[in-house]
Amino acid sequence: MMSQMKMLAVALTLSLIAPTLVAADDQALRAKAQTARLQPIPEVIEDPVDNPVTPEKVALGKMLFFDPRLSASGLISCNTCHNLGMGGDDNLPTSVGHGWQRGPRNAPTVFNAIFNVAQFWDGRAADLKAQAKGPIQAAVEMANEPAQVVATLQSMPEYVEHFAAAFPDAPEPVTFDNTAKAIEAFETTLVTPNAPFDRFMRGEDDALSAEQKEGLALFINRGCTACHGGVNLGGQGYFPFGLLKRPGADILPPTDKGRFEVTRSATDEYVFRAAPLRNIALTAPYFHSGAIWDLKQAVAVMGTAQLGSEIGEGEATKIAAFLEALTGEVPTITYPILPAETETTPKPQP
Repeated sequence: MMSQMKMLAVALTLSLIAPTLVAADDQALRAKAQTARLQPIPEVIEDPVDNPVTPEKVALGKMLFFDPRLSASGLISCNTCHNLGMGGDDNLPTSVGHGWQRGPRNAPTVFNAIFNVAQFWDGRAADLKAQAKGPIQAAVEMANEPAQVVATLQSMPEYVEHFAAAFPDAPEPVTFDNTAKAIEAFETTLVTPNAPFDRFMRGEDDALSAEQKEGLALFINRGCTACHGGVNLGGQGYFPFGLLKRPGADILPPTDKGRFEVTRSATDEYVFRAAPLRNIALTAPYFHSGAIWDLKQAVAVMGTAQLGSEIGEGEATKIAAFLEALTGEVPTITYPILPAETETTPKPQP
């Protein structure tokens, strides 16, 4: 009888200690992630520099984001390559643009882009305003010109009213610059909070599965956070692709020298902005070349190319499980009803 009582007491003691040990392990992992500069999405998003965000500006930017008439063909909108129903990208290796041309690089997701230090794989756009202007004018993308964009928007009275409401102090509200500012304002709303990782970092121990916690620990211990830190787990710096072992030409095309095209510095050859990893499970294929479709395979490539060590199947599976915990809550987007064109609206161009 006494032996049974002792066994019962030991069992009860262990049952009380076990949750405490688990909680301590979770807190240690959370602290380790914080030390590695991994951050949850903030509850308040700061306005972009020189572009206060207002409801009127966001409403206009949303219309412009979905309007294909910003393109010369009248066919391609921002949403074409950054589809808000498909992870904020187009799920193609490289995007299809004007005249069915293929772009040179994989389209990054627009979700959480506000947290990146700069835009595009090579960082050639300092902010989302500059980024919005690039594809509109690029011959391989929307192939339009600023004057044509302004003429198109000015031809529709409803757009003129929206620009006046969004930029009430501007002597000429309908401009190419204000078009970019409105799109930027809308894109600041395209954040995906409350991913399991965010909830874990805020103290919800059960937000991550045991496998995802192991994957997070591996992600840190393996050195992935050297490039993939901050709110967006990436997007904050530039690094050579193939830091320790250069991938093959199918993954790293030799003709695309990355940031070198911006800086013309030899040290920037094959240097790219570290990819943001939020919602990465939704945005295959991976890398600037869009060459890899499987997330575990992408993890393995990073191990060899950037860390100089092989990541086996078991570890890749756990790291990929953690990366899936970066999928957040996508904002509900209602497709806008766009202004009708008039007799003076420029016609689509082939």
